[in-house]
Amino acid sequence: MPLVLYLLGLAVFAQGTSEFMLSGLLSDIATDLDVSVPAAGSLTSAFAVGMVVGAPLTAVLSMRSRRRALLAFLVTCLLVHVVGALTTSYAVLLATRVVGALANAGFLAVALATATSLVAPDAKGRATSVLLGGTTLACVAGVPGGALLGQLWGWRAAFWAVALVSLPAVVAVARSVPADAADRAPADARAELCALRSPRLLVTLLLGALVNGATFCAFTYLEPLATHVTGVGEAWLPGLLALFGLGSFAGVVLGGRVADRRPVPLLVAGSLALLAGWAAFAVTAHHPAATVVFTFVLGTLSFAVGSTLIARALYAAAGAPTLGGAFATAAFNVGAAVGPWAGGRAIDAGLGHRSPLWVSALLVALALLTAGAAALRAGRRPPGVTPAPASTSVPPRPWTAPGSPRAPRP
Repeated sequence: MPLVLYLLGLAVFAQGTSEFMLSGLLSDIATDLDVSVPAAGSLTSAFAVGMVVGAPLTAVLSMRSRRRALLAFLVTCLLVHVVGALTTSYAVLLATRVVGALANAGFLAVALATATSLVAPDAKGRATSVLLGGTTLACVAGVPGGALLGQLWGWRAAFWAVALVSLPAVVAVARSVPADAADRAPADARAELCALRSPRLLVTLLLGALVNGATFCAFTYLEPLATHVTGVGEAWLPGLLALFGLGSFAGVVLGGRVADRRPVPLLVAGSLALLAGWAAFAVTAHHPAATVVFTFVLGTLSFAVGSTLIARALYAAAGAPTLGGAFATAAFNVGAAVGPWAGGRAIDAGLGHRSPLWVSALLVALALLTAGAAALRAGRRPPGVTPAPASTSVPPRPWTAPGSPRAPRP
């Protein structure tokens, strides 16, 4: 993989820390700004809504120059975290989350397009895993670090830390993203939109939204679950968040190894395991050992399935190299918006702090039903796998080049 992909991953690390760190700061933010925990959780949903809206829009605006767009998005993220660290208003903090999300969405969409343009056509899964590795490292180090900073100096310290980490990311992108890959003739937005009409792509994006919704629903409320249901002290929270991050990193690595060649077994087995895992976690969350085990295992499964679905969406959107990444980003953040919202509504309804885990199980069940219905209707493999041409008798392979007379052997 080119070095520039890892530098883009550094920037994704900074932004991923911002996106996920509220899971360890909800109670402090709620107390400081005099709002409820579900209201503080809505900051995560607001971020996700900004990602949904921002990904397609900012991707279209960035079609002329990817490098300049990446720099503009990163600087915007840095500035909104400075404002967030200084404000005493919940409304202002909410607004900074939305603006930061718009910039984050644009950056991720353009970074995905840049990354996949720098590797071989059959290596999109590995390129995607490098970028998402920045997100999972944010879960490993950034989120627990933010929680620790919040315990020591208050939640605002975590916002200052994200702003500081963004500085070297700006320098890295400015110096490392090649001009010949970034400053090129603008793409045709209308042609790319036409290429996004594939039913297989649309179903893949829906599956990604549901799986990611389950992940964010549970992860957003991990802190109140651990403290109120499991009964662990706050001192254990950074370690628990780091454990989830380690699991997510392992999941992205696993997804990167199989997404280009054999995605179907991972998607099917991983989704079934997620359904059983979220339900089992909900039942056993009062046991500290169970919470520790499920935090790691479900982090691994969630990101393995999620990263594989992103890779399959990029393959299905090969005719839309810029907007494909944007719509994948938007779809996954539909889930990131709906998941915390649904979990918060369950808590507000008096169902307790376990209820987001049951909501996560329900969302995965919906994903499995959707995939099964789509496969039955199409009469072929589940969505996200590109079949071989209809004229050949060779079994379909997920990485068969369009128009190839025979599927290549691994």
